[in-house]
Amino acid sequence: MIELDKKNFDEEVMEADGYVFVDFWSESCEPCKALMPKVHELADKYGDKIKFTSLDITKGRRCAIKCGVLGLPAMIMFEDGEKLDVINEETATIENIEEMIKKYY
Repeated sequence: MIELDKKNFDEEVMEADGYVFVDFWSESCEPCKALMPKVHELADKYGDKIKFTSLDITKGRRCAIKCGVLGLPAMIMFEDGEKLDVINEETATIENIEEMIKKYY
């Protein structure tokens, strides 16, 4: 997983070629921290075709807002800088996250 912040977000996500998965999280988000080990397993499993990244929103709040992230946890799949798919706090289960990843794998 590539750690994102406000300095590298555009380069790693918005200007990237191909699929980029972004896990938006925060240290104060217990559901985010509970999902994180499983999300890292998915990165190991599918990382050969999809770039996996994570953004602690305290290090890039404006980036998260620009992407429409209003609650946590949130995962977004991008392709060539365009937002394709979103998992939000209401649908953030590891099963739903893997199903979204499989659509683009």
